[in-house]
Amino acid sequence: MAPDDLRSLQAPLKAKYRAEPESAVVTLMARGSLGEGVTCKVDTGRALVTAGLHPATGGSGVAACSGDMLLEALAACAGVTMGAVATAIGVEIESGEVLAEGDLDFRGTLGVSKEAPVGFREIRLRFLLETKASAEELESLLRLTERYCVVYQTLRGSPDLRVEYEVIEAQS
Repeated sequence: MAPDDLRSLQAPLKAKYRAEPESAVVTLMARGSLGEGVTCKVDTGRALVTAGLHPATGGSGVAACSGDMLLEALAACAGVTMGAVATAIGVEIESGEVLAEGDLDFRGTLGVSKEAPVGFREIRLRFLLETKASAEELESLLRLTERYCVVYQTLRGSPDLRVEYEVIEAQS
């Protein structure tokens, strides 16, 4: 996509959001259904994914691990964001890979140690790029990718979270 094509796609949206800020607020949603055993089927909008326990917590490895899915979402968002930013600022990338990896101490998840955190201790995001861009252009590309990547900024900023439940009538 050419920079002008991207700008022409986004210009009316940016204008609308400036004029009507409330129209820019969109609620995204994911839905899952508790499955057999210790699984949850998640509709990604493109496919149905069955998530389950990671082998380090007793899972078989057949079902997708939610931690892997989180890293996949980060890699996908960062890759799309980098592509959009590169297009917008005119940095040519011949090819590239996005690597997201994170360290978990499963002692926390399994309740073996209260000192071990539940969740990722550290997440690393790395880009392997085939490009002729200058170091200055790449620094700008990385800075803007970090700034505009929704998943990265969400993880970095720790949004307010709430958990609630609702009892529904059993279906016969």
